[in-house]
Amino acid sequence: MFDTKVALIVRDDLPVWQKLNVVAFLATGVAAAAPEALGEPYEDAAGIRYGRMLGQPMLVFTADLPGLQAAHRQALARELRIVPYVHAMFSTGHDAANREAFRAQDAANLDLVGLALHGAKKAVDKAVKGLALHG
Repeated sequence: MFDTKVALIVRDDLPVWQKLNVVAFLATGVAAAAPEALGEPYEDAAGIRYGRMLGQPMLVFTADLPGLQAAHRQALARELRIVPYVHAMFSTGHDAANREAFRAQDAANLDLVGLALHGAKKAVDKAVKGLALHG
C-alpha cells in the first residue's frame, strides 16, 4: 500500500517520559522533512476541521546505543531521511541550542537517544533489522 516507511527508534534505557518526548520530536521531524507524507485534515461530523497527521503508519522500535548507531550507519548508507536526537539535547532550552548540541557531537560516534528514518520500505527495513518493536 505504501512505497515508503517511517521507523522511530528510541533508546531502551530512558525513563518513559523521555522516550515519549523523543518520539514526539522525531515524529515532527519526519513531518517537516516529508510534507508529502501528510494526509488531509480531519473533519468531524459537525464540520470542525482538525490538523493533519502522517498518512502512513509509524513503527516505534527500541534499541541500545550500539543498535541506534548501527541503524544510523545503515540509514546513511541507504540515503534515508534521518532525524536524530542526541542525549545532550535533553539539557538545552531551545531549538538553536539543540542544533549546537548536535553539531558538537562526534559524527562517527553520536550519543543517540532517538532516530527517525523515512524512505523506501526495503531500505528502512534493512536499517532497523534486528531491532525490536517497542513494547
